[in-house]
Amino acid sequence: MSSAIVASFDYATQQLAIYTNFFNIIIGIPGGLLNIIVFLSLKTFRESTCSFYLIILSFFNIGQLVTGSLTRLLISGYGVDLTTQSRFYCKFRIYLFQAFSLITLTCLCLATMDQYFATCTRIHWQQWSNIKLVRILSFIAIVFWSIFAIIYPFFYDIIISTNGNKTTCTNTNYIFQRYNSYFHQNIMQGFLPNCLTALFAILAHRNLKNLAYRTVPLVRRELDKQLTTMLLVQVVVNSFSLLCYNVVGIVTLEISAITDSIVLAKIRFVQVLSYSLYYFYPACPFYIYICVSNRFRRQLGYVFIEKYFNHCPKLRLVGNEVVPQI
Repeated sequence: MSSAIVASFDYATQQLAIYTNFFNIIIGIPGGLLNIIVFLSLKTFRESTCSFYLIILSFFNIGQLVTGSLTRLLISGYGVDLTTQSRFYCKFRIYLFQAFSLITLTCLCLATMDQYFATCTRIHWQQWSNIKLVRILSFIAIVFWSIFAIIYPFFYDIIISTNGNKTTCTNTNYIFQRYNSYFHQNIMQGFLPNCLTALFAILAHRNLKNLAYRTVPLVRRELDKQLTTMLLVQVVVNSFSLLCYNVVGIVTLEISAITDSIVLAKIRFVQVLSYSLYYFYPACPFYIYICVSNRFRRQLGYVFIEKYFNHCPKLRLVGNEVVPQI
């Protein structure tokens, strides 16, 4: 009886891994590419400091989906674990994943901070939102986390179980494993970015009430409103995804003490669900922007209709041109 229940949970876990990770990849990678195209194609977006962070965020979100969600799909869904077939890939994959993850979370934190400074009524705080500073901070974040993630390949290696029937790419250092489980995953990749992004997104949203009294161009005012709303919704989705992942991670820290096969099967199912929710946050930004930003939707229409048909004269629409906001 118990073996049948375990088999049922394992089958459900496999199907969950296949469909959720496949869904994240299918919507996330094209969505990230479209984000980059739209932000770079509109002048007002290109000149926005917040948009600069979102462009970088989109690049590394794609990398995170490739190194994370795609690997999870192959391992949990199809039993194909490339990390156990190559020692180099075992180490290189964990390095890229950690670097990409930390860079994306940092960029989101910086974007919400920048938007808060940009919408502040005090001139002194507004000066912190400038493209030169944004480029410097982005460069520092990318370089710093790229160097920081180097420690991971030193502690990850291919391990064969004592009975010889299971090979995994895993952490080989007990102390580093405790640090990674208790501090890195739950604080640096969870509660800390959640708190920072939520705080500055709420403060930036509160600043929107004062935008009407500031002597700024109407185009800039509307752009700030839409960017702030886009960030606020994205922060809500990110917080939910990361919180679920962190809670499950904390609850299952002492999984090695559990011997009940049915309980272990249920835990595996919940863990796969939490991983899928974790990878949803780098997959969904494009669809958030589409839903909450009129300017983003109009520019997307311009990119696909006006530019596409200009390069394809035979298919060009006549009389229904979409004019970009420049």
